[in-house]
Amino acid sequence: MTTALTLGDMTPGRVQGVARAQRDPAGRFHALAPLSAVPALERASRRQRANAAVGVDGVPKAYDGPNLEANLQALHAQLKAQRYRHQPIRRVHIPTAPGKTRPLGLSAFEDKGVQDAIREGLAAVYEQDFLDCSDGFRPGWSAHAAVRTIKRIVDGDEVRWTFEADIVSFCDRLERTARKKRLAVRVADGSRVRLIGQCLHVGGRDGEA
Repeated sequence: MTTALTLGDMTPGRVQGVARAQRDPAGRFHALAPLSAVPALERASRRQRANAAVGVDGVPKAYDGPNLEANLQALHAQLKAQRYRHQPIRRVHIPTAPGKTRPLGLSAFEDKGVQDAIREGLAAVYEQDFLDCSDGFRPGWSAHAAVRTIKRIVDGDEVRWTFEADIVSFCDRLERTARKKRLAVRVADGSRVRLIGQCLHVGGRDGEA
């Protein structure tokens, strides 16, 4: 069983994208650019936490305040002309245990906005393909929802065994070319695929936590 995106607060272009994805599960999308136009970039910008750590440029979200509209128009012009370049990731190391740390990558706020606008556009295509048992990183779903589902199943005496696994650095080890090929199954918009590849292949710089 699939779950569709809620249509509230969507732009007409996004509503059409969701409707088409629901209507044609095997269809390919050749023009995703309207789903990451200025309104999408603005929504993505407003979703960023104002107190989040800054990227390599050191620019906080507050910088966007009175200049937000002009900044978004300039950013969209760069994306449209394929002149946008993702800044390097600021890599910091977070203590996890005595003598141990884990790396954390911090994007600049502008790049976070682009990433989130891309995510929103892809969600319009893929959300209805996911099963109800997939709770991670989806609008309206969470780890708490997964725990509630598991509790309901366990309480109903439907389970005999449970398994827990934690794959170390799973996303870091995914083969990027294979991911792009998988993306191309439904996304035929070459400019969007290149933009996603640029975000995935950006380098990093070590910085303070």
